[in-house]
Amino acid sequence: MAAASSDSIPSSDYGKSADVLKFDTNVPVPEVREDQVLVKVVAAALSPVDSRECLACSNPLTPLHPDISSKLTVVGYDVAGVVVKIGSQVKKFKVGDEVYGDINEISIEKPKNYGTLAEYTAAEERVFALKPKNLSFAEAASLPEPIQTAYEVLEQAEFSAGKSVLVLGGAGGVEKLAIQVAKHVFGASKVVATASTGKLELLRSLGADLAVDYTKENFEDVPEKFDGVYDAVGQVEKGLNVVKEGGKVVTIVTPAPPATFFALISSGSVLEKLEPYLESGKVKPVIDPKANSLFPRLWRHLPILRLPGPLARS
Repeated sequence: MAAASSDSIPSSDYGKSADVLKFDTNVPVPEVREDQVLVKVVAAALSPVDSRECLACSNPLTPLHPDISSKLTVVGYDVAGVVVKIGSQVKKFKVGDEVYGDINEISIEKPKNYGTLAEYTAAEERVFALKPKNLSFAEAASLPEPIQTAYEVLEQAEFSAGKSVLVLGGAGGVEKLAIQVAKHVFGASKVVATASTGKLELLRSLGADLAVDYTKENFEDVPEKFDGVYDAVGQVEKGLNVVKEGGKVVTIVTPAPPATFFALISSGSVLEKLEPYLESGKVKPVIDPKANSLFPRLWRHLPILRLPGPLARS
């Protein structure tokens, strides 16, 4: 299989994504180790983390991933597709299974050289789960990294049924899922989220009990404190002002003690845990309906865009 080739979007160097990415029809199909599965890619998703990956080592003196020994060959994290080959130790999956996952188990430290923007990708079976039957491949591909982040941040905040949470930056790809997961998976008593004027109704439709327009209001003026604060915009200090005594502020932006910083460890078991909520429709993916046409152009702007959700393309 390794002698075969596939179409992919490799990175020839580090730097701005629009400058270093190119389409290549002759990239080798990845080798499959004993604990890995080879997936025929049906859909892959883009999010700002993919663009940051290209920029990560643009300055060799300050790499984001110091353990990387060679340059990325193919970019991409999230994928949905069909298993076409399994390693000798694989137990969960068989050839023909429809799966989805974030292939970079510890992405903040060591992303894979062969990502998901290709015809084939390979990764450990533990990062994959069976695709929910009611979701399209594009919908499934939009979920792994953001929904795992949404779930695990709330878990790290020791969130549980009957508690309240404030989501700062509620219109982001992860945060729209965090609103749904807090409400429908954890059983939040109240979910408050911030966004700009045009996105307030969307947040309400996703389960936010109160949507705060940050262009007109200060969330610190809300007449209550919260059991947990989910910071996606770098407002830890303000978040600490509205969290209850004994509550937690968790940020996904940058370490800012005394808030807790979260970094994802990808796991198919989290996706499996969330499967009933996805199949029942209680938690829904939110992707840009124009993703296929926008995909090539928006890649150029990923470093500066705040997208309504992941761009997933099949």
